[in-house]
Amino acid sequence: MATSGRVVVAAAVVAMAMGLEAPPLRIGTRGSPLALAQAYMTRELLMEHFPEELGVDGAIELCIMKTQGDMILDKALSEIGGKGLFTKELDVALLGDEVDICVHSMKDVPTWLPEKTVLPCMLEREDTRDVFISPKAKSLAELPDGSVIGSASLRRQAQILAKNPTLKCVNFRGNVQTRLRKLDEGVVDATLLAYAGLKRMDMEDELTQILDYDEMLPAVAQGAIGIQCRDDDDRALRYIAALNHGPTFEAVTCERAFLAALDGNCKTPIAGRAVIDDDGTLRFKGLVAKPDGSEIYTVEREGPVADAAKIGTEAGDQVKAEAGIEFFEWLQANEPALATA
Repeated sequence: MATSGRVVVAAAVVAMAMGLEAPPLRIGTRGSPLALAQAYMTRELLMEHFPEELGVDGAIELCIMKTQGDMILDKALSEIGGKGLFTKELDVALLGDEVDICVHSMKDVPTWLPEKTVLPCMLEREDTRDVFISPKAKSLAELPDGSVIGSASLRRQAQILAKNPTLKCVNFRGNVQTRLRKLDEGVVDATLLAYAGLKRMDMEDELTQILDYDEMLPAVAQGAIGIQCRDDDDRALRYIAALNHGPTFEAVTCERAFLAALDGNCKTPIAGRAVIDDDGTLRFKGLVAKPDGSEIYTVEREGPVADAAKIGTEAGDQVKAEAGIEFFEWLQANEPALATA
């Protein structure tokens, strides 16, 4: 039976009053190098903000879990259940009181969270752009016709094929290191990755070209790290509230509202990016497309930061109206499939 947050907090207070150790804060994370880098970053921030409570040995415990998304690598996410495959095991552990908080790459988090959980904290966002990596060309535009690009992302595929339909995109999953090894082995001619992941692992020297937003609009919530906990765990809520970066939270809220309005998933090529200007204006650009890039609809909206969710929702509604119900019915009826590298 799960222990409520208030009982955990009370137990910690009593333990400290009696000179006993408080229970460790348990961080749930996937085991990939990038996920671990993000979990360790979170741990360091918690230790900095709460040195007396969390800065001592044993105060924070990392709980590493393997998810279905990590284990099934020979199929595209669109074929095996979508983004939730990266979070389901963590959700179960959180609801079962096996961990206290979960650290996620926000672009992997489904639009709707499980009941009794909240995601009230996002760390300051990293660069949201994609990067092009290839030993055969200096830029995406310079790739010869017919080249093979490894990517499991329908968003990237649609934008690539819209510019050069002769290119071939094949399923290319696994952690960053695995993808780069396959690229070195000549399995594909090029690949695209999130710049944020390379930066967090100090691997920027691997990239060939940083793609401008006009060339490749990023995934919703790309570059953002979110921290989830149970909605009644006052102790965890207090800790992670101190780490929240307001501008990142508002920008990602806008982008995820856009995704929700479109009922987006891994079977639909959707991109979105929100930025907040110095004057407090939130500017959003979104995109939805057919996987082959033959049809692309874009939208741009802006407004005050306080209306972040409204801006994203209205942008999604606008795209739905412009594309028409037939476009989305076609996407549902023609589920995409990437060839396997």
